Amino acid sequence: MKIAVTGSYSYSGKYITRRLLAQGNEVITLTGHPNRPDPFGDKVKAFPLDFDEASLGRSLAGVETLYNTYWVRFDHGVNTQARAVENTQTLVNAAIEAGVRRIVHISITNPSADSPLPYFHGKALNEQAVRASGLSYAILRPTVLFGAEDILINNIAWLLRRFPAFALPGDGSYRLQPIFVDDLAELAVEAGSVNKNLLWDAVGPDIFSFKEMTRLIGKTIGYPKPLVAVPASLALTASKIISAWVGDVVLTQDEVDGLMAGLLVSSEPARAKTRLADWLEANKASVGKQYASELARHYQ
Repeated sequence: MKIAVTGSYSYSGKYITRRLLAQGNEVITLTGHPNRPDPFGDKVKAFPLDFDEASLGRSLAGVETLYNTYWVRFDHGVNTQARAVENTQTLVNAAIEAGVRRIVHISITNPSADSPLPYFHGKALNEQAVRASGLSYAILRPTVLFGAEDILINNIAWLLRRFPAFALPGDGSYRLQPIFVDDLAELAVEAGSVNKNLLWDAVGPDIFSFKEMTRLIGKTIGYPKPLVAVPASLALTASKIISAWVGDVVLTQDEVDGLMAGLLVSSEPARAKTRLADWLEANKASVGKQYASELARHYQ
């Protein structure tokens, strides 16, 4: 089967691609980073993710299933979340014109077109575009991903390794339900092989408060630090100072609001099995050793 994956050279797309290749599929990627090292030894042909409908349609010719992981975490220059919604619609239109049979789309838990948060609002609009396409579809809704290329959990560990205390936005009681990136990839490939339309929350077996998760990370990597509850505004101010130091965006207001609203937890049974504690134990020597930069990953 010929399959297209957006972002095979990046994070979740790389894990999805690895599993598809292991099944013997022909995989192409649509990528905004064609000059990145190919982790698949030239097995995956790269085409530009240029959001030109005609160009994308040509790239998708003969593709049976499209796996879409494209999104932007926060607005940066012309790469806004509103633009990402438009781009996703263009990609869906190109898939229709190219005769793609099925779309496997990666979304987020608890999206809502009525959400005041651009991330969750935009994700809901993208889901609407996929459902309205008339194509067979599977929509997966993960929460926070963890894995070797992770940003959030890695950078919490990085902060714990370097500072005498960790500032919790608010009291840290808000919950989240992280999922291992390869578990998400396994679910995505499974969803791609099913003929009926699907809408799955893709979450791991653990539900933590943010405070509990941070304490677990610090204890496991050998850097347990005092966790200090501070007003969210103060935590964001501190994050801006650190952002200037590392040349990145460490945390945004919308991310804090989404966390504190409990949007990163599911009411559905867990479909993934890997526990964060087990993964941290296996990777404790490397987690947080280097800062993981969103801007460097996507824009430099």
